[in-house]
Amino acid sequence: MDCIVRWGDGMTFVAETGSGHLVSMDGAPDGGGRNLAPRPMEVVLAGAGGCTAYDVVVILKKSGQQIGGCEVALHAERAAADPKVFTKIHYHFVVRGKNLKRNLVEQAVRLTHEKYCSATAILVKTAEITKDFEILEE
Repeated sequence: MDCIVRWGDGMTFVAETGSGHLVSMDGAPDGGGRNLAPRPMEVVLAGAGGCTAYDVVVILKKSGQQIGGCEVALHAERAAADPKVFTKIHYHFVVRGKNLKRNLVEQAVRLTHEKYCSATAILVKTAEITKDFEILEE
């Protein structure tokens, strides 16, 4: 996997991913940024959410579940001193579908964190990871 990050104007950076996509990032105004894009650590958190949600959808589809939607809200806390690593992250999954089996949703959420999500596997080195879920019938 490859990525090139280029400094732009002020404290704006643009990452070009190996798959050819662009991701903009910017610093906070108190650090010289202009608040034009997410902060780099926000992108890290979003990547972890995308990684886990992806896994949950794939696992439930493979389990024959009629999944209609999946979202995950993440709340993170960071260390006060540099490096300001994540110290706590809570994942709250909302899974929608028809006749979803609670035990299979629970298993999918557990498996993404314990086995499949590469981002979570990295973040668990510094952060206490907690998770929960709810099921909404469609």
